[in-house]
Amino acid sequence: VQLQASGGGLVQAGGSLRLSCAASGRTFSRYSMGWFRQAPGNERESVARINWSGTATYYADSVKGRFTISRDNAKNTVYLQMNSLKPEDTAVYYCAVRSVAYGLSTTKESDYDYWGQGTLVTVSS
Repeated sequence: VQLQASGGGLVQAGGSLRLSCAASGRTFSRYSMGWFRQAPGNERESVARINWSGTATYYADSVKGRFTISRDNAKNTVYLQMNSLKPEDTAVYYCAVRSVAYGLSTTKESDYDYWGQGTLVTVSS
């Protein structure tokens, strides 16, 4: 599985961005996906995750109510819609695949086998 993340950029506080993560591979629809982020000087943290069918989503408390994760299995793509962005959302955002068929999504980095290259989101105040 190869992942290509895109959609990052510079936005003012209160603005919105939508990140996309396009996956290769015929079995994408069987796997849970996650979005993580890493701010300068911080450890990488889980932001949002979604199960293989898109019916179960989970969010970090810091983004709940502002971010929405979704997926389109026909397009092999997972999205992260980010609204009401804050300067503290500034980070490199990574998508990741947990290649356990029909397995649960988790917040643990080590549970994810494939990672995208990251896309930088910068929120100015």
